[in-house]
Amino acid sequence: MDFTFTEEQRLMAETARKIAKDFPPDYWYEKEEKGEFGTEFWEAISEAGFLGIVIPEKYGGVGLGMTELSLVIEELCENGCGMAGNWYICLTEVFGAMPIVRYGTEEQKQKYLPDMAKGKLEFCMALTEPNAGTNTFRTETFAKREGNGFRINGTKIFISGADRAKGMLLITRTTKLDEAPKKTHGITLFLVDLPNPAVKVNPIPKHGINYSKSCEVVIEDLWVPESAVLAEVDKGWYPLLNVLDPERLVFTMASVGIGKLAIKTAVEYSTQRKVFEDPVGSYQALQHPLAEAYAGLVSAELLSYKAAWLFDRGAHYREIGATANMAKAVAVENATKAVYWAMQTLGGYGYAKEYHVERWWREINLVRLAPVTQQMALNYIGEHVMGMPRSYK
Repeated sequence: MDFTFTEEQRLMAETARKIAKDFPPDYWYEKEEKGEFGTEFWEAISEAGFLGIVIPEKYGGVGLGMTELSLVIEELCENGCGMAGNWYICLTEVFGAMPIVRYGTEEQKQKYLPDMAKGKLEFCMALTEPNAGTNTFRTETFAKREGNGFRINGTKIFISGADRAKGMLLITRTTKLDEAPKKTHGITLFLVDLPNPAVKVNPIPKHGINYSKSCEVVIEDLWVPESAVLAEVDKGWYPLLNVLDPERLVFTMASVGIGKLAIKTAVEYSTQRKVFEDPVGSYQALQHPLAEAYAGLVSAELLSYKAAWLFDRGAHYREIGATANMAKAVAVENATKAVYWAMQTLGGYGYAKEYHVERWWREINLVRLAPVTQQMALNYIGEHVMGMPRSYK
């Protein structure tokens, strides 16, 4: 068992820290308030090669894996970027590059990967639906064979980055659920080029992370050729899992980073702010919950690296899923606790936008809902790890 980072990994972490210092909380405060995309940040992570971490060198990437991606994301989030340190990278690299690297044809790889690695092509994933939510098997977006391709109709919701993306990983059914021999059969993934007149994108006003739009996507009579299929027709469920598990992991590492960032902010304030002659950091009512949250975040961090290690070595999806769900459950609970107690430490200033903690509170609460709810993560642990009866149909 070796917990030592390689020299290459250490250099990547150092680069991420330097970039984060160039884009501190004040930068993200401005982008959040104006609802603007962080163009300068995007250019910086593109130049650093962070959008090509999992892309092979043959296509202009770095040729590394989930471990390095996790490391970079945590460093960006922890050192001032908050959720933004994960958000843009996830949309393009996890939703686009990862599945194309694993399942794409040579033609698909040549078409998408080089521009992704350079930051010239943004991606998104259209998965969630109004009537399906977490239950992806009930996906209603349907792709019907037509000629040498497919005609697709459906509605997706909360599709982040769809307003800017030039490519979309679209999850559909090609066999309806009530006609499938088993529920995992009939899911098909498509690579769709955007913009397209058959794909209507409408941003949704939301609570936070307004430096990126999350959108309703309405698909009306979209025709795509057979060459747009990623992996195999009707057999997209297991390839999709190899997108959802990395998504879970990067949001877990973002949670760890945000939690540590909030604690760091609280500690700095608590050593300076005095009430009744003593610094508030000396009060155990603040010190203990922050210490407990920090210990939980470090535990989740180690579990996340284990999950990344398993993913990079091609472990069975059940083993990856178990570890990823446990890491996510622990990280989010402790990150939520960390940001809550950071806000308590700052008192009224914690509620003021200029001190940033309230923004991190809005960001961390998203991860209680997505990419999977805390309850569904616990359901997975109860059923697939502990062997308890299935709690839902």
